Amino acid sequence: MDFTQPPANKGLSLGFLSHVSDTAPLVKNNRIPSPKIADDSISFQIESRTRDPSHPLPPIPLQLMDQQQEIHHHNFNENMDAEVEEKLEEFRILGHSMTLKRTRDCDSGWSSASPPSSSKGVRISSNSDMESRRNAVRLWGNQSLRYADPDIFEIMEKEKGRQFKGIELIASENFVCKAVMEALGSYLTNKYSEGMPGARYYGGNQCIDEIETLCCERALAAFDLDSENWGVNVQPYSCTSANFAVYTGLLLPGDRIMGLDTPSGGNTSHGCYLPNGRKMSGASIFFESLPYKINPQTGYVDYDKLEEKALDFRPKILICGGSSYPREWEYARLRKIADKCGAVLLCDMAQISGLIAAKECASPFEYCDIVTSTTHKSLRGPRGGIIFYRRGPKLKKRGMHMTQGDVGDRYDFEEKINFAVFPAMQGGPHNNHIAALAIALKQVATPEYKTYMQQVKKNAHALASALMKRHCKLVTGGTDNHMLIWDLRNFGVTGYILEKICEMCHITLNKVTIFDDNGNITPGGVRIGTPAMTSRGCVESDFEVMADFLLRAVHIASSVQRDHGKLPKSFLKGLENNKEIVELRARAEKFASQFAMPGI
Repeated sequence: MDFTQPPANKGLSLGFLSHVSDTAPLVKNNRIPSPKIADDSISFQIESRTRDPSHPLPPIPLQLMDQQQEIHHHNFNENMDAEVEEKLEEFRILGHSMTLKRTRDCDSGWSSASPPSSSKGVRISSNSDMESRRNAVRLWGNQSLRYADPDIFEIMEKEKGRQFKGIELIASENFVCKAVMEALGSYLTNKYSEGMPGARYYGGNQCIDEIETLCCERALAAFDLDSENWGVNVQPYSCTSANFAVYTGLLLPGDRIMGLDTPSGGNTSHGCYLPNGRKMSGASIFFESLPYKINPQTGYVDYDKLEEKALDFRPKILICGGSSYPREWEYARLRKIADKCGAVLLCDMAQISGLIAAKECASPFEYCDIVTSTTHKSLRGPRGGIIFYRRGPKLKKRGMHMTQGDVGDRYDFEEKINFAVFPAMQGGPHNNHIAALAIALKQVATPEYKTYMQQVKKNAHALASALMKRHCKLVTGGTDNHMLIWDLRNFGVTGYILEKICEMCHITLNKVTIFDDNGNITPGGVRIGTPAMTSRGCVESDFEVMADFLLRAVHIASSVQRDHGKLPKSFLKGLENNKEIVELRARAEKFASQFAMPGI
C-alpha cells in the first residue's frame, strides 16, 4: 500500500491510533523526542461515513517493524505448530518503506483444542506455516551472489581483477559482451529441452524453440549459407563434443579418421597418441586415427605426404583445421584428396571461425561436407560448439573417384548428426548458451564485427613484425590469421619456462611443442593470439609495446636459467622475489589497466 497519495472521496477514511505513555517527554533544544511505541500499542482503523456510528468498526492492533526485524523475526523451524497467525504487510508513508505485523487469533474456523486433520490423518498446515515456507523460498531465491556465497564471490572478484589487470594473449580466449553474459546468467538455464525445436521430450518449450530456431537462422546468415544446402546444430557443449558427435553419427567403432598431428598444431579431438603409444583422445580410443604432419623445415602442411598417407590409410573422415596452425588451408586440394580416398571432408574451424565469417580467411564451406567450430574464440560468443552439415542434393565430386558408399543423390548427414548429439551423446541443451550464441551471431553479421576482425589480423601482423625485428623466430615466418607460433630455441628457453614467467607478470599465453630442424619434437615454443586484447581496444602500436614485454620476459628467463639452472625446482626458486619480475608485472598491469573490459 502507498499512503503518499490522498485517498479518493469514497466515504472511507484511514487512521492510526497510538497509545503513548502518560509520562511527559523531556524537552531538549526546543525539540520533543518521538515517543517509543510498544509493539502492541498501535492500531489501524477504517471509518465509513455510511456506517451506523453506533456500531463502529473495532481498531485492529498492529506491530510496527523495520525490515531487518522482519527478516530475523521469522524462525521457520519453530512456528510449525503456532496457534497464532501473523500477517505481514508492507506499505509506504511519505516515501519511507515500512512493515506492519497484524496479529490475530486463529480460532475463527476451528478450536485450538481440536486441530483439523484429514480423514487419513494428514495434518493440514496453518496459513502462517504456508506463509513461512513461502517466505523461506523468497529469501533463498533472491539473494545476490555476494551474500549467498561470499567465498565464491570473493574468488570471482579476484578473477575479474586478474582479467582487467592482465594482458591476455592466449589465442583461443576472448572477452564477451554484457548482453552475452546476461543471457548466460538468465532464467533460461531453468528449462529442460531435450530434443529439437518442435520435437521436444518435455512440454513448455515454445519460447525455447523460438530461441533455438532464431539461433540456427543467425548461424547460417553469419557464414552466408543457404538453408536449402546447409543445416546447423547449435546444441553441442564444445567443439570436442561437436567433432565426436560427427564421428559417432557417421562412423562405426574402429573406423578410420585422419587429422593434423598434435605436435604439428592439430587438435587432440582429431586423434592423439603420446610417444609411448598411450591414446590421449576419445577419437583415438574409439576410432583408428592416423595423423598427417607439417614440413619441419617450413612449418606448412605437407600436402604431398598427406595425400600419399590418405590413399594408403583410406580414412572415412579426413579432417582439416588445427589449434596452432598460423597459415591458410588449401581446401580445394583437400577436397580432391578426400574424393580420391573416398572420405568425408570435415573442417574444424574453431580457431578461425570469426575470420571466416568476416571473410578475412578462406572459407571451407565451398569444399567441405561438414564444418565444426567452437563459439567462444574469435566469434566472441559463449563457450560451446556448433556443427554445420550439407543437406539437399549432393554436389558433383571434384576428384577422380566418387565417394565410397554413395548410394543416393542426397546428403544424409542431418538425421545422423542430430541423433548423435541427442540422445546418443548429450542430454538437454544449455538454453542459456544457445540464447547467448544467438546474440553473438547477430553481432557477427554486422559491419562493426568485420572491422574488428580486420583489426585482429592487423594486430597479429604488427606483433609478428615487432618480434621478428627483435631477432625472434616464428614458425612459418609469420601468420595469415590471428595467431603466431614463437620458436624460442635460439634463446635457450622452453615454452613452459616463458609461460611461467609471463604468468607471474600477468601476461598469459600458452606453451606448444614444435619440430626442430631434424623433425624431432621439442617443447620450445609458445602460441600467441590477438583477439582478446583487440576486443579491449588495442591497436598495432599497443602490440608493439606487448612485444617489448614478451622479449623482456625471455631475457628474465635466460638470466634465471643462467644463475639457477634449468631444473624445475631450482629454476622456480630463482623466480621467488625476483625484482625484474616485480618490475615487469607492474608495467604490464599499468598498461593493461588503460583498456576497458567488455561487459564491466
